[in-house]
Amino acid sequence: MKIAVCIKRVPDMEGSFRIAPSGTAVDETGLKWDISDFDGYAVEAALQLTEKAGAGEVTVISLGTDVVQGTLRKALSMGCAKAVQLKCDQVPFDPFAIASALAAELQGGGYDLVMFGKMSIDSANGAVGLMVADILGLPMVHGCSKLDIASGKGTARREIEGGGELVSFPLPAVVSIDEGIARPRYPSLKGIMAAKKKPLEAKAAQLGPVRLTVVKMELPAARAAGRIIGEGAGAVPELVRLLQTEAKVI
Repeated sequence: MKIAVCIKRVPDMEGSFRIAPSGTAVDETGLKWDISDFDGYAVEAALQLTEKAGAGEVTVISLGTDVVQGTLRKALSMGCAKAVQLKCDQVPFDPFAIASALAAELQGGGYDLVMFGKMSIDSANGAVGLMVADILGLPMVHGCSKLDIASGKGTARREIEGGGELVSFPLPAVVSIDEGIARPRYPSLKGIMAAKKKPLEAKAAQLGPVRLTVVKMELPAARAAGRIIGEGAGAVPELVRLLQTEAKVI
């Protein structure tokens, strides 16, 4: 089984963020970077599928400048066989522009399955995988919480409001992975050393037209400082009054 997993390099969400002087992007100074959480789940799910089948290989693909090679090498150290960097000066915000570049690379690759994270944790559009599937003319299952491949077809579970949905689909296909399906494995020292020798191909990204751009980015307003209104049961009436008149939550 031949699987491609499309991953994105994103900042660690535990860090402190500042807006860049342009006002349309995050200041990257001092930020830590890693594979987007949902993409990490997709990598792990892909590796588990090939391990269960006893054959196959996983190729990881990422869009960006040469800094994404570190992200690709991490996926290789987890067990992926190959990596492809689609080079561009800046990753656009427009999901269709990204999807066009990925589809151009995936077209003719002979993949049985193309996998994405449900969404990237920075832009959170959740649209790239769907657009790639449409461009390639392949069936697509979005937000898989369980996934199994056997006898040339797949079955997947999706979590929906109040329950779950079980679907089946033929291969080749595109899927996106939700949380809970698998926790990404930690790269071993052996895997890290092996990743240095695995093939990583860099080629120019064939981006589609950029029709969606960020015109302004701003941080949320600072929360007002809390205050102590009293202690014990005697403070309850005043608390209730403030919740009614100021917070307006009751």
